[in-house]
Amino acid sequence: MQFNWSVDGSIVGLYILLSLVVGIIVRKYVKNVNDFLVAGRNVDLHVGIASLAATEFGIITCMAAAQLGYKYGFAGATVGLIMTIVMFTVGKTGFCIEPLRKAGVVTIPEFFEHKFGKKVRWAAGVVIVLGGLLNMGVFLRTGGEFLVAVAGLKPEYLEITMTILLLVVALYTILGGMLSVLVTDYMQFILMSVGLVLTTCTIFYQVGWDTLFDTAISNYGAGGINPFVNPNLGWQYVLYTALVLTATVLTWQTMVSRVLSAKDANVAKKMYTRTSLFYIVRSLIPVMWGVAALAFVSLESVGGKPIQAMPTMLSIVIPTGIIGLLVAAMLAADMSTNSSYLLGWASVIYNDVLIIFHKNKWSERKSIAVNRVLVALIGVFLLFYGLWYPLKSDLWVYMTLTATIYSVAVSTLLISACYFKKANNWGAYATIVVGALTPLSYLIAQQIPALEPIAAKIGPYYSGITAFVFAWIAMIVGSLLKNALRK
Repeated sequence: MQFNWSVDGSIVGLYILLSLVVGIIVRKYVKNVNDFLVAGRNVDLHVGIASLAATEFGIITCMAAAQLGYKYGFAGATVGLIMTIVMFTVGKTGFCIEPLRKAGVVTIPEFFEHKFGKKVRWAAGVVIVLGGLLNMGVFLRTGGEFLVAVAGLKPEYLEITMTILLLVVALYTILGGMLSVLVTDYMQFILMSVGLVLTTCTIFYQVGWDTLFDTAISNYGAGGINPFVNPNLGWQYVLYTALVLTATVLTWQTMVSRVLSAKDANVAKKMYTRTSLFYIVRSLIPVMWGVAALAFVSLESVGGKPIQAMPTMLSIVIPTGIIGLLVAAMLAADMSTNSSYLLGWASVIYNDVLIIFHKNKWSERKSIAVNRVLVALIGVFLLFYGLWYPLKSDLWVYMTLTATIYSVAVSTLLISACYFKKANNWGAYATIVVGALTPLSYLIAQQIPALEPIAAKIGPYYSGITAFVFAWIAMIVGSLLKNALRK
């Protein structure tokens, strides 16, 4: 074990303290709800790029990508390649994000009200919160398991560590809102970049590129490079991933909140195009770590859990000092992700779900107080959910399936609101119900012994593709039916 608590532990502790202090200082600049939720819509390009990159890379992302690398070789990096293409295309064309930013809304459901009415706005808000909270539910435990493996943390201290980290993140998010998130994101982006580069260079030095490539080929053949010929992936995996990532780029609240916080639509578009290349790095680096783990760590040595292989490998390969920077960098990335997610789901609850109560008539002081309470309550939910939910599939599969609970329906609604003139509230209601129930049914079936064989036979990829197809059928049929009955 290379982690030294006096050296490496001091690096980690100092960074956590610095993040907390900086986040608290920013509190004095929060004067209204717009400051709290969208930073006064005054985010420039460079801060936006750093914040977006930091938010979308956390321990959960790293662990999920490394698991793909361990199980499928470099074919697991398909996610990053597709994400880069989609994000660059959306940024270059302004597809959906340009009209969304020009509308001056705080959340996507608010945008829907203009096209589909207040009830659809509320329903979309409920679905977004459900999918978002389920998606984030496993973040804390996964981060804790990373610390157990890399830093030698005793397993019995995992829950305590998770709680402390959540309290730190929640505290500066509650006090400073989006302003705290943006400032700490910038710090975390710098530290994360340094930690990732040093760790990757160390792995290259210790293992070597030839060994990494040979390991992928010897274990998975051509399927270790090409996902289409990998028997566990195939075309359905590539199509499912492309659909999920397109919906994510358009509707994922933590990404869209940067668009809505940007100075204008032009800055928002550039934010996407210039951050797009980062997503290759975000995927390829942890996938490479996963392949390196395949060369060092047997499946039996980690109790048959591929997700534990990468952090176990890091604890063997990375020397004292560098591993301290790595842990600090990963915690920085995780804190950035968690703070953005806490604020993102709180903003939807306040702005769209609770709209039936406040009707935009509450005072600024009361509105900010309610948002802070919502962040705290979400933190409590995440703490308890993360302790008991058992994963039945790859972490990446769980993340994408829970994301589709809302991204399938909401992406269909967003595209329709922007470009489908015949879309109406009937189609919207049908889309929300069908789009949410299809992936949710699959997740529930995985947990019921009698239905688990059926769920296994269908598989997550076909389930996800079906959800997108059904959602669009629901939108078109529902909208055309209402239009036909009007005549």
